[in-house]
Amino acid sequence: MESALTIHRLQFAFTIMYHYLFPQLTMGLALLIVVLKWLGLRRGDAHYHRSARFWAKIFAINFAMGVVTGIPMEFQFGTNWAAFSTFAGGVIGQTLAMEGVFAFFLESSFLGLFLFGEKRLSPRAHFFTAVMVFLGSWLSGYFIIVTNAWMQHPVGYVVDAAGNVQLADFWKFLFNPWALWQYAHTMLGAVVTAAFVMAAVGAFYLLTDRFVAYGKQFVRLGTIAAAVASFLVAFPTGDVQGRNVARHQPVTLAAMEGLFETKKGAELILIGQPDMQNLRIDNPIHIPNLLSFLTYYRWKAEVKGLDAFPRELWPDNIPLLYYVYHIMVGLGTIFIAVSFLGIYLLYRKRLERARWFHWILMGIFPFPYIANTAGWMTAELGRQPWLVYGLMRTAQGASPLVSDGNALFTLMGFMGLYALLSILFLSLVMRTILQGPEPGEKES
Repeated sequence: MESALTIHRLQFAFTIMYHYLFPQLTMGLALLIVVLKWLGLRRGDAHYHRSARFWAKIFAINFAMGVVTGIPMEFQFGTNWAAFSTFAGGVIGQTLAMEGVFAFFLESSFLGLFLFGEKRLSPRAHFFTAVMVFLGSWLSGYFIIVTNAWMQHPVGYVVDAAGNVQLADFWKFLFNPWALWQYAHTMLGAVVTAAFVMAAVGAFYLLTDRFVAYGKQFVRLGTIAAAVASFLVAFPTGDVQGRNVARHQPVTLAAMEGLFETKKGAELILIGQPDMQNLRIDNPIHIPNLLSFLTYYRWKAEVKGLDAFPRELWPDNIPLLYYVYHIMVGLGTIFIAVSFLGIYLLYRKRLERARWFHWILMGIFPFPYIANTAGWMTAELGRQPWLVYGLMRTAQGASPLVSDGNALFTLMGFMGLYALLSILFLSLVMRTILQGPEPGEKES
């Protein structure tokens, strides 16, 4: 059973990490497309409308991939994690159903109108379809985040006679304080991804002297959006979410920060390697007292280390949790630096001519995907060994009748299928980018 549990976890981790490569771009692009349409209406400039149409094509490709890779996630609750579904289905089934019935259909219906109704709708009506796609996309994100937030910080439930949880307070569940900040942090992370992708495409056009007017537009909007979103990801959303972890999952905070001993005036470790045999950080580079200040706004506040908790409550893989957390934070810092450098160049009217900076934008766009993935790994690894924090351990949630061989077979099947989907996806996106906002034209 232990080997089967490991493969169940690997399969779910693989499929959900691959799946989230696509929604993060669609959710971020949904906002930027609305901005492009609004600028087109306000300025009466057809370039903005054509830009919105161009990005809607990439949105649609991502949306299709997100649907195809998202469907297996629902089925895995009943196949690989049947015990968890029996235990928690009375709660999480609410938001998962609402995501499909309300948000998904809202997004997909208006996406069709946006893609194919521009010539039949008035400019304002077409702008309205863009707004509704955005609302559907972000509402879908909220329902998923609420589901995950309940697993991190369960509220609004009761335990029935059979030992399963049932929903007792729908509004308390829907507006879980953990969910509100997690949602803001996650959606801003999606905007960071979309902004850097847009800026990278614009940089590609400028470097290759193709669709130059659009390249300038994409670099400007992408850089501005990246600067705003990158800062807000760190503060206040990341800051408050970190203090939520300190309040409700203090053992997780200790593992994330590599804090093995409870300390007053705890240092913030920038670089180091966890040594689980000797329970210490090797070769640390740290800033004294900063972790205490960031967590409690007091330089000498006491921060609980891993020694304050029984070993059975420690996260399962502390080194991996420590590394992915620091990757997320480190990349987030780089995003702020790069985007604010772009703002400086924009202020100096050099952004569109700084070819060296265009190469930076071309090189950095994959890293928001890595940062978002590392962020989700931090959240999920940090919750372990709990499937529902404080209520159900991960080992209790797996399906008892699915063998390790069955799980491994489907995992390999997903890997092969997703490899083929990746080739198809990349070819479609590259074809769209090379065709440009105005196919057949070199420059507009």
